[in-house]
Amino acid sequence: MTKDASPAPAPSRMNVDAVRSLLQEAAQKGQVFSYSEMLMLLGYSFSRPKMRNLCKVLDAVDAAARGAGEPELACLVVREEDGLPGQGWWLARHDFVGEFESHAARRYLKEVQQSAFEYWQEKDGQGR
Repeated sequence: MTKDASPAPAPSRMNVDAVRSLLQEAAQKGQVFSYSEMLMLLGYSFSRPKMRNLCKVLDAVDAAARGAGEPELACLVVREEDGLPGQGWWLARHDFVGEFESHAARRYLKEVQQSAFEYWQEKDGQGR
């Protein structure tokens, strides 16, 4: 019997822990990523299926954050063309009513992002 010489598959970086870690670091620095940038950070080129998978992971990251009493982090991943999260993020909101691309939506997003920035910057200052 011959041993398979093919390399073991690399572990997927598209998982909740990897994405959460990247977004916590981004929040500490006051950074926002586009969906394309986030996929590149995870080692993927942009494709619709990869973006859909990323969105599912972002939902899980936010669910974990809510469960831990932390601010959500998916708000830090936005569309390049307008700087807003995708429709799925807005549909999951229970505390915002209105058009997803309105001035009110932009103000709301900035508040949610600022909450994440402040929380993780303060947490970073305490040595996590």
